[in-house]
Amino acid sequence: LERFHARQLRVSPHVLGHSKAHVGRVVAELVRAAKVQGLQPGPLALSLRGDFVRIGSAYEQHKVRSPDCFDILVPLRLPPHLEPQPRSADGPGPCGAFVCGLRARDGSTRRCRPFTEGFCVELQGRSHLSSGLVLRWFQGHLQRCLGAVRYRLQERCRVSLSVCPGHPPTLHIVPCSDYVCCHISMAVRLIPAVPLGDALYLTALPPEGPRGSLAPEALWGLNASRQEQRLLGWLKEQAPASSCHLKCLQILKGLRDLRRHSLEEPFCSQWGRVLSSYVLKTALFSLLLQGPLEAWDEQFLVERLEDLVLYLRECLRKQVLMDFFLGNTSIPEAVALPRFLKETAPVNLLSAFDGPTLDLVAFQLISTWIQAPHIIRMYSSPRYLRPVPSP
Repeated sequence: LERFHARQLRVSPHVLGHSKAHVGRVVAELVRAAKVQGLQPGPLALSLRGDFVRIGSAYEQHKVRSPDCFDILVPLRLPPHLEPQPRSADGPGPCGAFVCGLRARDGSTRRCRPFTEGFCVELQGRSHLSSGLVLRWFQGHLQRCLGAVRYRLQERCRVSLSVCPGHPPTLHIVPCSDYVCCHISMAVRLIPAVPLGDALYLTALPPEGPRGSLAPEALWGLNASRQEQRLLGWLKEQAPASSCHLKCLQILKGLRDLRRHSLEEPFCSQWGRVLSSYVLKTALFSLLLQGPLEAWDEQFLVERLEDLVLYLRECLRKQVLMDFFLGNTSIPEAVALPRFLKETAPVNLLSAFDGPTLDLVAFQLISTWIQAPHIIRMYSSPRYLRPVPSP
């Protein structure tokens, strides 16, 4: 396991640091250009706030394999007289889905009409901010601003933007050979986000999965990445200096990815969705707070990794793994949570999957752990080490 982590999973801090710095400079240029372009339409349109938020494994020290994929939240600015009012979506649909109503601060709905006609959908007789319409505006807005950025950055790198309907746009960065020492092409997913205050954001849900009776374009997901980063920072302070909790997460993600090579569709796709990185991270958070953090010292790596696998198997068998932040009142007080998170209804991350699928994933998970040495040897040859796909 140590050799597998060192040779295949661990990302060089030097290369990762250079990649993050380069991504930060390029995204800052693009966001600045997009904000300037958005100053003209007037007070009844969307615009960019002018900053961006780094999220995901690359900024949480559990990135695996290669520092070539990044996630960035790009906060949007609603017209000044409008205030978002999110609430949990009623009825069947994706777990943890939200809808976002809009309230006029001065009580006048007539002033809001030009904005609602362009960015809202009708739901249960009320206008709600549309994630699909906002996403399409964001994609077009960045495309229009790309020319100015491409000209300014031509000595450093080549940049392009790819757009897929229903998904956030991806910025592709190819550094010039004489600009940085780490010549890695990078893909940066730029995620438009509606700020709710307290470092919470609404982001568009991916188009996959059941939608239920609600209009798909009215649905949003709640992003609490900043709270996750605060919790990881608190855990780093409380745990031993040689804690292995992040290494456990990296190894489990690596074993999950290797196991895919022996699975056939459609189960292969279900395996990746059930054991998503967010599910694995949620299970790790839950397990960390159950016992003494001293038990996560590096010398107990195998024992803690086995505990994590067994905990996940139990969750899969019971078909229950609750989101760690939504409606959780047992988080340490040192990690201050916004009131909105505490009062939101708890969400079961496994509710979208049927029992037989979860039972099969539980069986394959234990099989993967038992056969880990064989799987690592079998699928670590160069022909299985495919390039990591863009986010």
